[in-house]
Amino acid sequence: MYGEGKTRGQVTELSIPATINQACAAVRVDESLARAAYVKLALQANYFEMRELAEGGNQPNLNLGKIKEFGLQLPGLDEQAEIVRRVETLFAFADRLEARLAQARSAVDRLSPSLLAKAFRGELVPQDPAEEPAAELLTRLAAQRDTAPARQRSRSVRA
Repeated sequence: MYGEGKTRGQVTELSIPATINQACAAVRVDESLARAAYVKLALQANYFEMRELAEGGNQPNLNLGKIKEFGLQLPGLDEQAEIVRRVETLFAFADRLEARLAQARSAVDRLSPSLLAKAFRGELVPQDPAEEPAAELLTRLAAQRDTAPARQRSRSVRA
């Protein structure tokens, strides 16, 4: 019923007997008029509209009167059931996509180090046999560095 964060206007369903206080409201659904699952989805879908009903300064509050006045479209019971079925199917699809995304991210995290290792080993593209192997190049460069005379840096005096 109140809160500046994400809490105000949240909806959930209790699966156990419980009591409430001034911080929350219970919505009992008459199953002859509406399906509880449909009402829950409709309220969740209208989360931002519900939050906008709150009044107050630093900590805007909803009250029971505003909750009771909040209107919901109630199609027939069969249509409500079909809407719930389709939404649950789409949520399941979204969950599967989210799991695949997590797997792909994990694969990318593992791929980057192995990709760099392959690059340094020269395994990313076909190698030209006419080219000098990297190991030989590095050995030759090191030998050249060791045998080259040390250069002195000249200092120029600026006037």
